[in-house]
Amino acid sequence: MLLRFEVKNYRSFRDEAILDMEAVGLADHKDCLLCFRNNDYLPVISINGKNGGGKSNIIRAMWLSTQFIKNAQRTQYESAEIPVCPFELNDYSKDEPTSFEYEYEDDGVCYCYGFSATKKEICEEHLYWSPKGQKTLVFKRDYQEFTFPVNKEKKIKEMISKTVGPNQLFFALSCTMNYEPCIKAMKWFRTKLFFSKDYKDLGANLMDYSEDKEMLKSITNIAKIADLGISDMKFEFDNKQIDTIDNLPDDAVRIFKENLNGKVQYNELKASSYHYGVDLNGLKKEYELTLDDESDGTLKLMSRAIAMESALKNGGVFIIDEIEDKLHPKLVEYIINCFQQNNTSKAQLIFTTHSIDIMNRELLRRDQYYLVDKDSSTGVSELYSVADFSVRNDEKIGKAYLLGKYGAIPYIKEV
Repeated sequence: MLLRFEVKNYRSFRDEAILDMEAVGLADHKDCLLCFRNNDYLPVISINGKNGGGKSNIIRAMWLSTQFIKNAQRTQYESAEIPVCPFELNDYSKDEPTSFEYEYEDDGVCYCYGFSATKKEICEEHLYWSPKGQKTLVFKRDYQEFTFPVNKEKKIKEMISKTVGPNQLFFALSCTMNYEPCIKAMKWFRTKLFFSKDYKDLGANLMDYSEDKEMLKSITNIAKIADLGISDMKFEFDNKQIDTIDNLPDDAVRIFKENLNGKVQYNELKASSYHYGVDLNGLKKEYELTLDDESDGTLKLMSRAIAMESALKNGGVFIIDEIEDKLHPKLVEYIINCFQQNNTSKAQLIFTTHSIDIMNRELLRRDQYYLVDKDSSTGVSELYSVADFSVRNDEKIGKAYLLGKYGAIPYIKEV
């Protein structure tokens, strides 16, 4: 479960931006809250704001930092740049570090991991955990100077630190060297974060779950529930072997030629959807269609269904940029309610949106609405919660937002 995310000096966020998942003391929708160590946390966060305001940069910051954390040891060879994107609309921020920090819970243990970096080097890095309830330092780094608590593992960590390059994360390297506290902390990044941008290739994503019958069943059920006209779905996976060039698909010729003495394995997927129609006798009949016959909105929902079910099943975090893209408002509401209601796995949903329909207190609490606004004179974005404002009990949040009470709306200039 994500407890807090913090970013600084990333794209339009020059200053510190904090996405705090801890609930404030509101009376509405208390049954949706997720409890951890006597504190309540939010299952859903909606981030709204004008075009170009910077709301997608929050999602980008989470995706970029997660990819770097998971893959740093593989991608950061000696001369590789660190893929940070500092604020560029002044004379000094581009030379300052970009910072990311996650506070999260996994398997009952609270972790706090963060790092700051320029394109050339890691400037600061730290990991704390609380396996017994008390916050304890695992390691702290200031450039190439490392600090470790005095315990039986200190020598192991000192040995690892000597192999860490200036552009590499100690966190990532220590996992490859089987240091257990870091392996446990890394598991959340590898197994609990699901980004919609990683689930655009429906066929490839389905291949990843070819052995998971429960997942395929869940995708089918979502297609039925969503009233897409689909009565059923069928998935066929076939692992094939090629040993002659005669059977080779065009896109695999190069691979085969590089392995003439070997054999090439490849997987095939046939996914079919079934819709009811009427036969020549006027009787109801099921007809088979391929995925290519389905609408963009149907494919969008089905691709998201994989990530959504993974998060709900594993107690993960599903992160979507523009949740309403190609989806009917009722389908968007359905996705939100999957996390907002009867959420026993403590899964969470974070999304950006332009939809005012979602700004509805019957759907979410005040503290579940975040806004991003950008100062037109400096280009600096700011992230803040609607809960920071004084709101009447009967106030319609969507209407108040459009009237400009909370900011983060476009100012239409007359030409």
